[in-house]
Amino acid sequence: MAKTRSAKKAQRVASRKRVFNARRKKAVKDAMKNIGKSIEGKSAAEAAALLPALHKALDKAAKGGTIKKNTAARMKSRIAKRIAALAK
Repeated sequence: MAKTRSAKKAQRVASRKRVFNARRKKAVKDAMKNIGKSIEGKSAAEAAALLPALHKALDKAAKGGTIKKNTAARMKSRIAKRIAALAK
């Protein structure tokens, strides 16, 4: 349990940030899951249509510090590669 005033405030801030980070991660996971389902279903057009939503979720998560910038870039690259391979 936090004792000092500054530690108590840090605890409040951390609990508030935890909610925001969880929301951002959930958005990324949902977008990844939707694209994954369309890739499994061999639907390249549908996956390509869902790609901007994934990019938006990843960019927001990276901007807020929920995930690292390079992690977001790597995820975008790998999904784009899978969609391109499916389109061929």
